[in-house]
Amino acid sequence: MTRLTDEHIESYFRLASEARDNAYAPYSNHPVGAVIVDENDNVYAGCNVELANIRTTCAEANAINQMVLNGGRYIKAVVVVGPSDEYLITPCGSCRQNIREFGDEKTTVYSMWKDGRLGRVQTLNELLPYSFGPENIHALTPDMESGECDTSE
Repeated sequence: MTRLTDEHIESYFRLASEARDNAYAPYSNHPVGAVIVDENDNVYAGCNVELANIRTTCAEANAINQMVLNGGRYIKAVVVVGPSDEYLITPCGSCRQNIREFGDEKTTVYSMWKDGRLGRVQTLNELLPYSFGPENIHALTPDMESGECDTSE
């Protein structure tokens, strides 16, 4: 588990809140902001963007896109904040899988209340148990020389 300091959590909450405030969510009225911390402690913010054709890009996905664009390849931590102090936001199923692509059992998700209180701290394994990730593809990729598949776990 990647433990952030209280100072980092507060700083990342502010960045995620600023991103949330820039979200484009005219259909759901559910703005979300997220911050991704990569393997080099670089920080990337994202907000959700909704389109009239019902297609939405979530805040976490936008932050991940920024990370990849800037060369990051591993997510240490995610901070996410939604529009309410009545219900706590966690990444949706699709975002959990997106985080899983670049994270592992040590990746930690911090769910924040709108007012800045820390709501929950969970590992990616807690949010997405028995997940499917890049190593599952590699385990089933045929060995080019023998033509055999490695199906060991």
